[in-house]
Amino acid sequence: MTGERSLDEIERGMVRLRRGMSRQRLGKATLREHDLAVDLQVLHVTDVIDEGPDEPGQEMSVGLVAARLGVDASRGSRVVAEAVKAGYVKRVASQADGRRIHLELTDAGREVVAAARETRRRHFAAAMADWSDAERAEFARLLGRFLGSYDG
Repeated sequence: MTGERSLDEIERGMVRLRRGMSRQRLGKATLREHDLAVDLQVLHVTDVIDEGPDEPGQEMSVGLVAARLGVDASRGSRVVAEAVKAGYVKRVASQADGRRIHLELTDAGREVVAAARETRRRHFAAAMADWSDAERAEFARLLGRFLGSYDG
């Protein structure tokens, strides 16, 4: 396969992956399989907060959550407020500046994240059921390399 053809295949594959993820199949599967009474957007908020900050010293803010979710600040504020009200996220005074707040998961929020991870791992394992351990390791290595150099 030529370099250009490979890039075409990668581009089409990424579009297909994005389309599948945008349908939120795995999030809906998490809610169904674990019988969680959680709004899908709240599930996404807990995932984003669990990811942690982008750089050392950065705190998880409503703005960072909104940016990662690809929503405007007011929508981000509403879904974070919903996650706080549901008991999955808490607002905590910043250690660096007591006038600011940052977001942390509660124990219930960590349980929701663990359920989502379990569901995703099970679905990914099923998709790669006929892959060898070496193939999985190589895919993980290449995906990590791609994500480390991709700033889109």
